[in-house]
Amino acid sequence: MRLKNYDRNAAVSYARAWAFGRNPSYYNFDGLGGDCTNFVSQCIFAGAGVMNYSPVFGWYYISSDNRAPSWTGVDFLGDFLLNNAGAGPFGRLGVDSDCDIGDVVQFSRGGDFYHSAIISGISGGEILLAAHTFDALNRPLRTYSYEQARFIRIDGVRI
Repeated sequence: MRLKNYDRNAAVSYARAWAFGRNPSYYNFDGLGGDCTNFVSQCIFAGAGVMNYSPVFGWYYISSDNRAPSWTGVDFLGDFLLNNAGAGPFGRLGVDSDCDIGDVVQFSRGGDFYHSAIISGISGGEILLAAHTFDALNRPLRTYSYEQARFIRIDGVRI
């Protein structure tokens, strides 16, 4: 497999374009538990350009009925990005100061991660997020209520 850079600017451009709307190419999961991870996956795909079609443990979207659990599930996306050794994006746990635009932040309460967002900007050292379900663009990290934030630094893409 070859490696390519993750296009952070493309991921954030997508986030800006769709933060307050829904791309008709993807199902809107707002009424089925939330659209946050679906939106973050779309943003990552805009920056990666490669899906992983491995059954069960891959990361892909063909339709609302034909997608990997990691495309729409908060914990599943985190697990995929942190453990992916195949095609598609891969990353590592980071800290807030290690992250950049296009990286992922996931929030937990009581040990369970419940929300995904993408870093859409950094201003004066403050992380700004884009998200769905509770639609946001450039919302400051400090305005979220959570017990723990998991920062996932996307290191690259395997093709």
